[in-house]
Amino acid sequence: MTTFGVSEPTHPVVLPQRRALESAPADNPGSRDETGRGLRRRSTDGTGIGHERGETPGGSTQRRERHPEALGAQEEPSAEGAVAAREGGTTVRTPTAGAACVPVLDRRGRPLIPTHPARARKLLDQGRAVVANHTPFAIRLKDRLLEQSEVAGVAVRIDPGSKGTGIAITVDQDAVVPSTAPFRVRRGLFAAELVHRGSYISKRMQQRAAYRRRRRSSNLRYRAPRFDNRAREPGWLPPSIQHRVDSTVSIVRRLVRLFPVSEAHMESAAFDTHALSAGRPLEGAEYQQGTLYGYEIREYLLAKWGRACAYCGAVGVPLQIEHIRPRARGGSDRVSNLTLACGPCNQAKGVMPLAEFLADQPDRLARVEAQAKASLRDAAAMNATRQQLCLALSELNMPVRAWSGGRTKYNRTRMRLAKTHTLDALCVGELPEAAIVVRHPEAVLVVTATGRGLYARTTPDKFGFPRLLRPRDKQHYGYSTGDLVSASLPSGRYQGKHTGRVAVRATGRFNIRTAAGLVQGIHHRHLRLLQRADGYGYGQRPEGASVGRRT
Repeated sequence: MTTFGVSEPTHPVVLPQRRALESAPADNPGSRDETGRGLRRRSTDGTGIGHERGETPGGSTQRRERHPEALGAQEEPSAEGAVAAREGGTTVRTPTAGAACVPVLDRRGRPLIPTHPARARKLLDQGRAVVANHTPFAIRLKDRLLEQSEVAGVAVRIDPGSKGTGIAITVDQDAVVPSTAPFRVRRGLFAAELVHRGSYISKRMQQRAAYRRRRRSSNLRYRAPRFDNRAREPGWLPPSIQHRVDSTVSIVRRLVRLFPVSEAHMESAAFDTHALSAGRPLEGAEYQQGTLYGYEIREYLLAKWGRACAYCGAVGVPLQIEHIRPRARGGSDRVSNLTLACGPCNQAKGVMPLAEFLADQPDRLARVEAQAKASLRDAAAMNATRQQLCLALSELNMPVRAWSGGRTKYNRTRMRLAKTHTLDALCVGELPEAAIVVRHPEAVLVVTATGRGLYARTTPDKFGFPRLLRPRDKQHYGYSTGDLVSASLPSGRYQGKHTGRVAVRATGRFNIRTAAGLVQGIHHRHLRLLQRADGYGYGQRPEGASVGRRT
């Protein structure tokens, strides 16, 4: 029997799976039935394209999956990564974790098929390639053109979220096993998690509004209102919401420049905020009846909280309307965030979090939290951005397909994957009954939106009046704040090599923020630029772990 060496173990033969819990029409945008019941099942073709390395001149033949016994794999999957379970006569293996692939560019900077990090290291050592990008790390071949390679496309899969978005680069292949029908396998080549800064933008917008309100209400020169002159274009979104769309499209656009992306798949989940607010299924006219149906807000709160202070239980005293989550900490005026409190409790709580204020009364804390409903802020943000994101991605000149969140959850549960944004992105899209996910990247690139600095030319005081002028020059000695640099210090307190983000000064002595701490007073002649500031901070974490430290 002929054996072939491979870089990773292949997946064993998979017997036919049980029928899915939802049919194909569940992802049909024109259907009002999310489960697809009562609709004729429609077969769709797979979205993956054959994967080829394409590193030899003139291209290479397509590599196809074969049975592991015929391949003679050089390494066996670990005990954790190759756990097999029997379900009704079906063998399912948990996808194994592997190294994230390195993007490869041709001599003119056009994307080729990504390669393994060991192969990229070998090409660099041989002098056949140079480093094209620091983060995400990419190489550029010096002796290869796109026309000399046979490049198959990959897919980018997106799992949007309110606070973070998962992005995965995948490739689907046809697997051929003797005596069985062909089936599809999916490999995760690269994974990134984008951390949004919508809450920070919202906070700064509220702060700016407070400054303007303070100046207008003071004894100042009269200035006519200008808010009537600010027209909003169709499709306008608040800056904190628009940021989620812009940052996601920005990261996808950068990945398209590094990977040969031919199609995009995104999860388009719709949240029924009225049903979420009610906490139970709604029927008939209940969809037209809100929380305050038949009540005034004060009467509703008196009936809900039993005409007593929610914090001390006092009755027969004047009661005030109180925000459970203070406005200063992001609380809203939604009726579920309102309660009744006596004057002393209202003054004592102030802007303290509820858990801190009632830390010595766990029973009362649990009762107040049970009566207060969860915030719908995240669900509202997702509903507002799902269509805008799909339209923005379609401008990248590639087909975009939207899928339901139920399909993503079913694929992830069937593959026995953990609940993370990046693994959800890996499972977005159609994954037929016989298809399987065989690997995912073991490390995730964490991309944190940091912004590009402030537009303000002055630093205001606590009242919003300018007190300090900011320098107009953003660059000093060829460096800007936020650039990724490497410093080699031959002597002194910080002797050694340091890598991190730089904060520039007009004096020529800069500060560098590294993973180990702050290095101060480094002269610019000891620095070497690694990557320009692009408005994002980069870190890394293992798959399944919490978001790591930003660098």
